[in-house]
Amino acid sequence: MTPPVLYDHFPSKLDLYRSLLETHFAELRSIWSGEFAGGEEPPARRAARSIDAWFAYVEANPAASKLLFREPSGDRKAEAVHAEVSKGSRTQVMELFVAEPGAEGLSGSLAQEGLEMAWVVLRGVLQGLALWWLEHPEVPRGRVVATAMNSLWIGFERAAAGEAWSPDQLDQPG
Repeated sequence: MTPPVLYDHFPSKLDLYRSLLETHFAELRSIWSGEFAGGEEPPARRAARSIDAWFAYVEANPAASKLLFREPSGDRKAEAVHAEVSKGSRTQVMELFVAEPGAEGLSGSLAQEGLEMAWVVLRGVLQGLALWWLEHPEVPRGRVVATAMNSLWIGFERAAAGEAWSPDQLDQPG
């Protein structure tokens, strides 16, 4: 593809970048919507299936994963576009998690601040693990999914059941 053909479709590189981000984030959101949202299956099974499908996408789209999960540096306009598009995606995905019983147990609240903290944890584990996996493709996807589930689901399940850690526990022996 030549630059003139590209510019027939996108007025600028920034518009192309936005379009790519929007497309790939939409595909990842559809994974969460299709695999995790609602359904009669237990939440743990839906979460595992969602995370497996999410990592299958990462495996099939390594260049897109780098584009999505490595925020641009040095280009303020690109950074702003990335932040805007990822924020819109975050809002839609978090709506799925809010609907789960016990979701407030993760951060103590379903208020905006609590949701943002829960998102940072989810994003950090999944995106960080995805970037690591891109450098270690010999690791089977099942092992990556198990690591994500062990890091995320066990904590969510315990918090949803009412178990919570508090800063007061720092002062308690043992």
